[in-house]
This record gives sequence, C-alpha cells and structure tokens, in this order.
Amino acid sequence: MTEAELETYLHEHIPLSRAMDVRVISITDQRVTLGAPLAPNINHRDTVFGGSAASIATLAAWSLLHLRLTNAGLPSRVVIQSSIMDYLAPIAGDFTATATLDGDWDAFLRMLTRKGRGRIALKAALDYEGQKAGQFHGEFVAFGKDRL
Repeated sequence: MTEAELETYLHEHIPLSRAMDVRVISITDQRVTLGAPLAPNINHRDTVFGGSAASIATLAAWSLLHLRLTNAGLPSRVVIQSSIMDYLAPIAGDFTATATLDGDWDAFLRMLTRKGRGRIALKAALDYEGQKAGQFHGEFVAFGKDRL
C-alpha cells in the first residue's frame, strides 16, 4: 500500500480523518507518519485541540497495525482497547504523529493465528517544529478473518 492509497482508505473509511485534513507523510514496515494542519484542528487558544492530537496519534498507530497485517496477508478488524495520551507542549501549527510498535510482533501474530484474536501495544510521538509535543500509548486488538 502506498501513502496515497492509505490516505484514500483513511478518508473513505474514517471520515474524521478527512475533516481533520490528515495527510499520510510516510509509511514503512516499522513506522507510519501522519500530518495535519492547525486550521481544522484549532481550539479557542489558537493551538491544536487535545482531541485532535489524540485522534491523529491513535490514527497513526491504527494505520501502522492495519498496514502490517495487510502486508502479512492477515486481513483483520483492528480496534483500540485502551490508550494514554500525554500532552507535552502546545502545538500552534502543522504537526505530525509517528507511530511505532511497542509490543512483541511475533507473539501478537502467534496469538492472532492461533486464537483468531491478538493484542499489541503501539506508541506514537507528536512532533511540532522539530520538538516532541505529545506521546501516545495504545493497546490494540486485532480480530482475524474468521471474526471480520
């Protein structure tokens, strides 16, 4: 899947991503970086609304897991189970969220293929003007093809 294909998928299947004007900046097997502008995500203090920051971080992590499962030939329904978001600095302009794995991929795959359900942790860092502005940690659950 290319950056453009992922962006189209997100906009078509997760309408909030279109409203937030989310852009796919880069994807690899190890990380996904999404970006968004300030304007559709602004709050009353002319900075990014906390809900928008948490949403793009969640979306970046979800996207990484979705891509890895798709690339592994394991179509799954991916949902978030729990998350923690730490806001480290105000964001007053365009920003990015970069997601990486924070769990054991091999153990996750074994559980998914054996039980039809697997749980894994992912993290995402929010960046604004080269500085870390927030950090996200989430637990995601994937349900295998027999549970789609």
